[in-house]
Amino acid sequence: MRKAFSFVKFARPLAFTALIGGMSLRKCFLQVESNSHFDDKLHQHFHRTIQPEDEFYKSTIILSGSANPQLSKEIAKYLNVQLGNVTVSKFADGECNIQVQDNIRGKDIFIIQPTCAPVNDNLVELLLLVCALRRASARKINVVVPYYGYARQDRKTAPRVPISAADVARLFETVGVDRVISVDLHSGQIQGFFGPRVPVDNLEGNIVALNYFSSQNKFQFDDVAIISPDAGGVGRAKKFQEQFQTRLPHTTTHLAMIIKQRDGPGKIAQMNLVGNVKNRDCIIIDDMIDTAGTLSEAAKVLKEQGAKRVFAFATHGLFNGKALTNIANSILDQVIVTNTVPPKQGEVDLNDRVRRLSVGNSYFINFKAPLLAEAIYRIQKKDSISSLFQKRD
Repeated sequence: MRKAFSFVKFARPLAFTALIGGMSLRKCFLQVESNSHFDDKLHQHFHRTIQPEDEFYKSTIILSGSANPQLSKEIAKYLNVQLGNVTVSKFADGECNIQVQDNIRGKDIFIIQPTCAPVNDNLVELLLLVCALRRASARKINVVVPYYGYARQDRKTAPRVPISAADVARLFETVGVDRVISVDLHSGQIQGFFGPRVPVDNLEGNIVALNYFSSQNKFQFDDVAIISPDAGGVGRAKKFQEQFQTRLPHTTTHLAMIIKQRDGPGKIAQMNLVGNVKNRDCIIIDDMIDTAGTLSEAAKVLKEQGAKRVFAFATHGLFNGKALTNIANSILDQVIVTNTVPPKQGEVDLNDRVRRLSVGNSYFINFKAPLLAEAIYRIQKKDSISSLFQKRD
């Protein structure tokens, strides 16, 4: 009878052989891994470092409405991206026809569209564009509205009138806007017209003017009065005065205010100056210039009170009606505005009397970055917006 095979006497030699073999194989793998990572020849062939793809460019699309395409191009140029392809046209009866040509499914969209004149056309175009994007499954829709139309109707000034600024905010929320970015809203409470699900970034256009005034050696400011054209703008003027003093420490700055009594919209019955402007350069600070009638009268009052030179800065240069004629016939030395709205025909005829700065590609105080473009990038990268306006040494 054949004797049964026993594994017991072979177990110890087999275990020892397996241990030695495993150690040799592990040493071999470690050697190969070491060589694959640090071999000199490999470094010679692959000496470049491939940077990881920036999430901003991977998931973001910037679209432009028809209100201010030049501003959109400036923003896209700084961000080094191509504007998305949008077709905007009108039917024979005037209805707006919109089609987005790019695939935006799952993308984060930034739409650049100020709701300036024609206000209703630009507003409806923006709303329809947001609707189109929402129906096309965009992940997030941010609207960049450098100028917020209907902003001046932010409260009830008479019985049976709408609060139009709040109604526009409700329209934005209804069509599915996720975030609103604007520049110098007419009043801060407009941010509160939006619910907590739609954050609002109200950027300060003053920072662009500060850079301009501080870089112009021809002005030679010494004693300057910062003027608020009404009681509601004192806070804006006060902040500009503090920033101006910081930026130009060799100057002496003061704050003054003009009190207006109106007969109606755009009609001034009387102006009174609170503060001293004698032998001082004056800079009138406001959020917008409409017909420039009030601005021209304010400059006249300041000159009568002994002002040397009178400048004006307003973020939004609307220049409606006879605005350019009023400026040309005024005693204003220079009017500075930004391109939150497109320029008006005839501005170039005023030569240096009207200067339009860009919030799309103008570099500003302490930062080598444009205002709107940098804000868009920081929002998408989840970085701080407030740090844009903080002084850096």
